[in-house]
Amino acid sequence: MSVYHRLAETLAARQGKIPALRAVAGFDGFVDEMIQVVGTRRGIDDFTPMRSITDFAGWAAAAAGRSGLREIVVHREDAGGCAINCADGLAALGVGVELFATIGAPPHRAFAPVLARLAAVHPLGEVYGRTLALEFADGKLMLPAVAQLAALDVALAQRALLAGAFPAACARARLIALTNWTLYPHMTEVWKLIAEQVFSRLAHRPAIILDLVDPGGRSSEDVRAMLAVLPSMARAADATLGVNLNEANALARLLGVAPGTDDASLSALAARLQTAIGVQVVVHALHYAATADSAVRGPWTATPVKLTGAGDRFNAGYGLGLMLGLPADQRLALGCATSGSFVRAGASAGLSDIIAACRGWGSEGL
Repeated sequence: MSVYHRLAETLAARQGKIPALRAVAGFDGFVDEMIQVVGTRRGIDDFTPMRSITDFAGWAAAAAGRSGLREIVVHREDAGGCAINCADGLAALGVGVELFATIGAPPHRAFAPVLARLAAVHPLGEVYGRTLALEFADGKLMLPAVAQLAALDVALAQRALLAGAFPAACARARLIALTNWTLYPHMTEVWKLIAEQVFSRLAHRPAIILDLVDPGGRSSEDVRAMLAVLPSMARAADATLGVNLNEANALARLLGVAPGTDDASLSALAARLQTAIGVQVVVHALHYAATADSAVRGPWTATPVKLTGAGDRFNAGYGLGLMLGLPADQRLALGCATSGSFVRAGASAGLSDIIAACRGWGSEGL
């Protein structure tokens, strides 16, 4: 029996316990403005978008030394941010989620569909992240504007988190997901503050999932300072650092341990990072996901509907597995199932859909 078939039977047996589970997600919220670059305009509502990134690059290169101008059309505003995506994935699975995030005050209208699914929503300050997503037939260029996110500092955290609803929410939560360290310049100090003032005072031991979001743009000193905070979280909770393969190898190079080279090396890479950092590590790649002692092949598809946010749905599934006390292989399979279902449908899957998908994948020998 495959791990996916075993997972389906486990979820079917335990699904009645899920509505009582509580989770906390924070702290990033972004509005993703989906943009087409106009190639040729024929009328007010009639234009042909520039087709490819190669075309756009060629136009930009030709403008070097003489400047250029192209019209853009913002055709959709999407809710974005790892905390938003993870909260949406958990809520779809039936978990009651309290969100603490930079979503604007009042929240930007783009977040409304996600916020409606959550148990409670707590905006942090008045700002939100903004990403300009230039869409082409062969991919997207994501251009985030993040200077305003420096507003989430220790002073704001003390007012909006410590003096607010955050400690009580954490006291109720079986899972706490903290995401997007990279784009928030004061997040190390914020994580240190809540580890000392909130997590260390909890009467129970929740699970914590930490997601950095590609630390390649931060200095080695910044990354080391952040990693030094994580063991303090592990003393108060079952802390797990979730990374994709590129992020895992970036950390490996920084810490002086051997990087991973292929899917077969993921467990060994997770083990090396776990030893070096002092918290549990889960690595998810295109075809596999692994902890230090287990690896599972994911349900890869050649025809994804949406890729952005898949890693956050992996965290949601893996987090539910932690809350349910599943063994490592089934936690990994649940993370792969939630991300695999998301990329196929372009939306977070419900528990019944996950169970049905796992039964199908199980019969195929995944």
